[in-house]
Amino acid sequence: MSAETEFRSRAASDILVFDGAYGTSIQNYGLEEADYRGELDLKADQKGNNDLLCLTQPHVIREIHEAYLDAGADMIETNTFSSTQIAMADYGCEHLVRDINIAAAKIAREACETAESKDGQNGVARRRFVAGSIGPTNKTLSLSPDVNDPGFREVDFDTLKQTYREQCDALIEGGVDFLLIETCFDTLNAKAAGMAAREAEAASDREVPLMLSFTITDMSGRNLSGHTIMAFWYTLRHLKPLTIGANCAFGADKLRPYLAELAKDTDALIMAFPNAGLPNELGEYDELPEKTGELIRLWTEEGLVNVVGGCCGTTPAHIRAIAKAVKDAKPRTLPDLDIKTRLSGLEPFTIAA
Repeated sequence: MSAETEFRSRAASDILVFDGAYGTSIQNYGLEEADYRGELDLKADQKGNNDLLCLTQPHVIREIHEAYLDAGADMIETNTFSSTQIAMADYGCEHLVRDINIAAAKIAREACETAESKDGQNGVARRRFVAGSIGPTNKTLSLSPDVNDPGFREVDFDTLKQTYREQCDALIEGGVDFLLIETCFDTLNAKAAGMAAREAEAASDREVPLMLSFTITDMSGRNLSGHTIMAFWYTLRHLKPLTIGANCAFGADKLRPYLAELAKDTDALIMAFPNAGLPNELGEYDELPEKTGELIRLWTEEGLVNVVGGCCGTTPAHIRAIAKAVKDAKPRTLPDLDIKTRLSGLEPFTIAA
């Protein structure tokens, strides 16, 4: 059974659980510069380059994956949020992008296989999934970084798409089940990533479904490029994503109304992974795991979601609380949008030969 078929089958009867934050967990290890760079000969300082740890401290990333899986996660993401040429340029690690993505996918896959083996020993047949994490990069296609030159862009669409393509190819080679384009603050960036993902899938010898996750930048309910969550969906629905949803920015309470809007007219599974509340004056997250679980449980009572997890500030304890809170909850039922889809004139996304 394909990953997508099994994922959809399980999501039809249960709410699936995603993992939590990686930056938060990595900080707990107290790693220093020497830990980050390992044996690599790199000129720039590497402390804070969390994705590089897939090469230099793979056991750390493996332990974090295993902690989330032990907490009840059905799916984990690769530690590759910034693993593109553009993002890695800040650390002078552009030449390591392919290696990081492949290593990250293999680490996550091995962690899932270990968890599946444990499940089997306990008499439980439970597949665990790997989503390749694709972050937004630190460049935007929709806005100029120069207030004196509104038409200026630091990167063009084709360059950004090719940057994402390199990451997608490597993640697929490493063995991910899905490609997750997350924390989408710029809808045009997300479109470039989505096209790259579909092209990479077409070039591979297997299906690699796409997941999309929007992020709200302020209380207006829009992302940085000015789109609402529904505008984001209608702009990208031609990519036929397996899941659509939101992450980061807000806690579960403030994210709820946007999920409610999305749930009404969206013919994809909805996945959401909020922060552990809002940060305090020191930039830290104080929301306790039980509170996060309680708030996400309210989502399920309204039938808003199919997959839930955590973003900034969440820990394995938060994921355990979330898994417990949604254990017996019913997942959202997808609306029948066949007529609406036909009337919209939208066609499935295809890759030209």
